[in-house]
Amino acid sequence: MNNTLENELSTYLEIMLNRRLSRSKVASIIEPEHKMDMEHLWEEHEKIRQTFKKIFNETTSPELKNPNFSYLDLKIEIAKKIFENCYFCEKRCHINRNTNKGECEVLKPNIASEFVHMGEEAPIIPSHTIFFSGCNFKCIYCQNFDISQFQAGIEVNKDKLAQIIDNRRINGARNVNFVGGDPTPNLLYILEVMRLTKENIPVIWNSNFFMSEETMKLLDGFVDLYLSDFKYGPSDCAEKLSGVKNYWKIIKRNHLIAKESGDMIIRHLVIPGHVECCSKPILKWISKNLGNETVINIMGQYRPVYRANESHEIMRYPSFEEMNEVKNFAYNLGLRNMI
Repeated sequence: MNNTLENELSTYLEIMLNRRLSRSKVASIIEPEHKMDMEHLWEEHEKIRQTFKKIFNETTSPELKNPNFSYLDLKIEIAKKIFENCYFCEKRCHINRNTNKGECEVLKPNIASEFVHMGEEAPIIPSHTIFFSGCNFKCIYCQNFDISQFQAGIEVNKDKLAQIIDNRRINGARNVNFVGGDPTPNLLYILEVMRLTKENIPVIWNSNFFMSEETMKLLDGFVDLYLSDFKYGPSDCAEKLSGVKNYWKIIKRNHLIAKESGDMIIRHLVIPGHVECCSKPILKWISKNLGNETVINIMGQYRPVYRANESHEIMRYPSFEEMNEVKNFAYNLGLRNMI
């Protein structure tokens, strides 16, 4: 790992090596004022959020005791209230998820698989990946369509999953990596599970990044490394291929928030025929707004599966020329940390 890459992921690496506490562990030892109405929950949350980075950087002792009600508990209380009128993502269905599904098709958290993944980016392997069913996107080329577009998997008791996460960490996993589908519909469950864990574990949020601004605030002080999927540029490609409106505005906002609240690796899947409309605008924006040391994985794994035949231009693999063009464009912009 080169020095600039180490520097960009330095906080995550320190947590991974147990040299400092994870954000979720620090959140679990901060004691807020316990107020139950939504207005005051958010008021107290934001008060702590403004000082969290300082507290996080100054907290080194793993011996500190958890209060009866912590900053992490506060996040859970807010998530419970959002769950009853769901706006975890920017589709903002506003339905009671206790009784109904949103566009994500998730009623209860179903885990399709969990295992120690060796096929992720080098800085995060071996990674304990937990795949949830359901997704708020309807990508016609989804490579995980069997779990993202259908409710596969099983319900796992929160205590049991916490024990599994702890055991994976004890046995060498560098992190816990919440993915899918997409993890966003399952935020409440994930917060509750991590409250039950005992080990010091970096949390990875592996997502399409279409979270609501409120969700981004809940993730701030919980997530240690954001593993984002930056798919589309400012054209109508997101709506055409994934059924998502207002993508460019929301995805930019969330990357800016994430940059300030944790370490980050951005994945960009090169889609055939979308170099000019998507790949180049994305890379330009990253270089200008997030900096040339931002860690990026330009991915060539696209393949025409699921309903890709509904769009003629994506009914093929990305060409060698397209992949080279995108990577050379990134190099010429000055982006240095490509993995």
